[in-house]
Order: sequence, then structure tokens, then C-alpha cells
Amino acid sequence: MDKEFDVITFGEAMVRFSPLNNARLEQSSEFTLAIAAGELNVSVNTSRLGLKTAWVSKLVDTWSGKYVINKGREHGVDMSMVKLTKYDGVGRERNGLCFVEVGVGPRPNRQLYDRGHSVISTSKSSEFDWKAIMAKTRWYHTTGISTAISDEVIESVIDSLRTAKELGVTTSFDLNFRSTMWTPEKAQATMKKVVPYVDVLIGNEEDFEKMLGIHAETGKGYSKIDPLSYRSVAEKAIAAYPNVSVVGTTLRDAKTGLLNDWQTVMLYKGEFYQSRKYENLEIIDRTGGGDSFASGLIYCMMTGKEPQYMIDFSAAYSALCHGFLGDWNWAYREEAEKVMKGESVRVIR
Repeated sequence: MDKEFDVITFGEAMVRFSPLNNARLEQSSEFTLAIAAGELNVSVNTSRLGLKTAWVSKLVDTWSGKYVINKGREHGVDMSMVKLTKYDGVGRERNGLCFVEVGVGPRPNRQLYDRGHSVISTSKSSEFDWKAIMAKTRWYHTTGISTAISDEVIESVIDSLRTAKELGVTTSFDLNFRSTMWTPEKAQATMKKVVPYVDVLIGNEEDFEKMLGIHAETGKGYSKIDPLSYRSVAEKAIAAYPNVSVVGTTLRDAKTGLLNDWQTVMLYKGEFYQSRKYENLEIIDRTGGGDSFASGLIYCMMTGKEPQYMIDFSAAYSALCHGFLGDWNWAYREEAEKVMKGESVRVIR
């Protein structure tokens, strides 16, 4: 039976402020605005790749809420399931903000949150009709960022994933550990309730260690992981959670703030696949690369691509994301297909 949407995602969105020209926040008087929202990133990206998508959340109906909704709509995302709360004139209920410094040379990116007491953090699972929502979609995606927001949102994530599986919806979950939001101990206790409802599990080696207690043999700072080492991590995850059929991640070797090596790998139905390595990838903004990988993988799985194509396309698509300021990927599907084939970067005239 046809569904209204190909992909629905759930999570928080923040308005993102970034200084121009790699400046520090405190030295800047001008900022670019964008949106930081792991799950909405995926809805936007998969919409731009040609899928029908929607985003579920809760926002205060003030300038920042309108900004998020309007920007999502610009990219074809259905925003009608976002719950809106009237602005109280003071901000007792608020939308989150974040501030991102794009590092250069030996200075890494720095992301600072101002998301405390956001309106979604106090939302109840009962506010969302998960059965009606999941009946509309073929695929459902959310992340560990949502589970880190509050105990209330943990319940929403668990209820939504459980309902999705009851209705036969494919589910994906990006672990996305955030050390500023919760501890590994609480994360691991929570994941035991979440991952049993997940089909496609996404996360890097640090995510698996902090969120699931699964360790990879890596160098200091998780920067030199061998792709084959990740295979053992993925196999351990599937052994612990046999419901998971696909495990994937991005591998980043951050040589400088603006020069990284980039690769993607995937364990798909027992077989291991890896993309070519994008060496010395030049970066405008590295934020959003993981969500672009997840988006590429979801797009490929939903359109019936072969596994090697999936990982190659997801690698190319996420590599291209690094060339745009902000979390959202402005690359075209055709561009990613050309990059994955190694076509020239000569000027297109």
C-alpha cells in the first residue's frame, strides 16, 4: 500500500549561528544563520534526493520556530506534524540555539549549545499520535541526540520506534553520542531499550563505545581507525542485537580543521563494504557529514540500490556536504553520482 511519506524523522531543531571567516564567537559582530538538527537534516537531505519526507517535533511559535518551519518547507519537507506552542513573551518555553565555530589549522570545530529548557525537552510522548504518524511512512529515523535531551523525549523515541516496528516500518537510528548532554552510563542503559527496535544502526567508533559499550581498536582520538577494525565493531553490535541488519559509519582522519581524509563503511546482511578513501578532503564546514551519510544510505536502500553502490554513493554525497556552510547538503544527486565515479572537477560550462 502506498504511503504518504517515504521518510519521517523526529527530533529537536536549533537555530545555528556561525561567525564568518573562521572567527571566534567573541570576536564576531556578524553571523550566518542555519539550522542544526540531526533528524531534520536527514529529512531535508532525503527530500533533496527525491524522496517524500516529513519531520515531527515541537517548537515555540516565535521567530526561531517560524525560521525552522519555513526553511524545512523550502526544501520540500512536510512540517505539518510539528506541534506549536504559543510564545509567552518571555521565553519560559523556548527553542534551542547553537553556536558553531568552524576551525582552521590545528583548531577544531567548536559547537556550543544553548538548548536548555527547550520546549521539546518537556514534551510528552502522549502529545504525538505515533500510530497515526507511523501509518503514513515507509521509513522512520531518529537519533541518540533526541534520547539525550530528556527522560520525556527518551519515552517518545522508544514509543515511536516500537510503534514503527509494530506497523512494519523500517527504522534507522544514528547513535550520535554527545558528551555535553549525558553520560555513557545513562546512554548505554537507554540504548538497551532503544536498539531492539532498530533495523539500520549508524554510528562511528566513539558512538559504539560510549553508547553501546562496544570498543574498536583505534588510535588516540578515534582518528586512525582501520576500516576492517570497524567490521568487528559492527559484527559485535549485530550479535548483541540480531534485529539490526545494517550497520554503517563514516571514518574521518582530521589532519587539520579544514583538511580531512574521509571514508564510509557498512556491514550489510553479513557482508562488509567500504568506499574509496577521499584523501585530503577540503572542508568549508564539517558539520552534517554524518547526517549526509545516513541520508545517502536511506535514499539508496529505499530506491533498491546494490550494497556497493549504497556505500559509494553515501561516501560521495557526504564528502560533498563538507563543501557547504551549514548542516544541510546542497549537493545534487547527479553530482554525487559523478563524484563516486571519479569524474573530473574541471569547471562545468
